[in-house]
Amino acid sequence: MTIQEIQEDIVDEFSMFDDWMQRYEYMIELGKSLPLIEEKYKMDDNLIKGCQSKVWVHARLNDDKLVFTADSDAIITKGIIAILIRVFSNQKPKDIIDADTEFIDKIGLKEHLSPTRANGLVSMIKQLKMYAIAYQTQLN
Repeated sequence: MTIQEIQEDIVDEFSMFDDWMQRYEYMIELGKSLPLIEEKYKMDDNLIKGCQSKVWVHARLNDDKLVFTADSDAIITKGIIAILIRVFSNQKPKDIIDADTEFIDKIGLKEHLSPTRANGLVSMIKQLKMYAIAYQTQLN
């Protein structure tokens, strides 16, 4: 699936819920299904700067596609990174770099997060795109 198709699926899934409590519960469930980072990658180098909670992300290249694993010490944050990894994992670095993230506005995520969590969301997106830039440079 393309990044755009995955984003459309997420928008459809979130539209099924009537209120934000249900959406938060769904995000927590998504966090539980997150492909977890190996313990050896839970180091300061893999921590996302700008997040109030601890969020570790590891990226590796597999057949010219980036594969992300992650973990967080906070359940909502774990759900947020799970959504982002669902969108960006197993995609080509160039596609990640070029992707917009307007699906976040469509599901209303940013406006329903505290300012510190919203900043963390932006930091997570920025870090995933930085990994893509680094790997794209290696591919060229």
